[in-house]
Amino acid sequence: MPDQPPSRSHPEIDLSPLNTYSIRERRSKVSVDSFATPLAPGASIGDLLSSLPRILAGNTFREAITALAGAVRSRRAVVLTMGAHVIKCGLAPILIDLMRRGYLSAVATNGAGAIHDLEIALFGQTSEDVESELPAGRFGMARETAEFFNAAASEAAATRTGLGATLGGRLLKAGAPHADVSLLAQAAAIGVPVTVHVALGTDIVHMHPSADGAALGDASLRDFRILANVLRGINHGGVVVNVGSAVVLPEVLLKCFSLLRNLGHDLSGCTGINLDFIQQYRSGTQVVRRLELLGGRGLALTGHHELMVPLLAWAWTTEVEARRGSE
Repeated sequence: MPDQPPSRSHPEIDLSPLNTYSIRERRSKVSVDSFATPLAPGASIGDLLSSLPRILAGNTFREAITALAGAVRSRRAVVLTMGAHVIKCGLAPILIDLMRRGYLSAVATNGAGAIHDLEIALFGQTSEDVESELPAGRFGMARETAEFFNAAASEAAATRTGLGATLGGRLLKAGAPHADVSLLAQAAAIGVPVTVHVALGTDIVHMHPSADGAALGDASLRDFRILANVLRGINHGGVVVNVGSAVVLPEVLLKCFSLLRNLGHDLSGCTGINLDFIQQYRSGTQVVRRLELLGGRGLALTGHHELMVPLLAWAWTTEVEARRGSE
């Protein structure tokens, strides 16, 4: 038999001198006082908010509602920026209701958001099946969508108006059969600015011969300046909410913030809320951390748009009305 290696017992550290203390002396992050409370059937939104654990996102959600309700109460600007997915999730009626209540000062979206909205307004449907259309070379080739969008861009450039306002006005003038659930159309009717921030080459309408790059650029740049003007009012209690835009709108916001600071506008005291189903680098940086750098506060909420946006709007509306009733 081969020689067996010698048995070795390696020394262990001596724990007998270890210093301990009572848990009652320790500062803990979680206690039973912070736990959630089960809700009874038929509970109100106020009951729901009170029932949430006072831990992590439970506290963040309450902070977001407090900031949004406070902005309405103090008449400071609330600006919502969003990606196209918000429209595709069927959330336009929620945002329209907030505009009618006077809660939203402006809404900003990208080109795709405007395209989905105008298709809903005109045809009651949107979001084509890319996988089925791409192999045949048909993806993005819907004639009516491109003609309407590109004509609006040309009109906006010729009349020196914003792209969002022109799209909304044209939908109303055309008697769009589903204008009642169109964010663009209803914003135009109410008088709330919706700005459209186009990245050339990213939208289906750019593939069509009716696309005019100069007109698209002129109209979208005008919307950038309209948005910057509204954002002057977010200081001292205003709020910026970004829902589902990972790149375009966070970058637009960053440039607006820099422009406003260069012009001497104070942005301190505002709140930035980034809401998405995944927290992305640019949205978290520009909407949360950059606003903190400028003297504001940043909050991040994670969840599906189709669940979180209605819940946020419901809680926001309830909080505003409850405060009004108690004044």
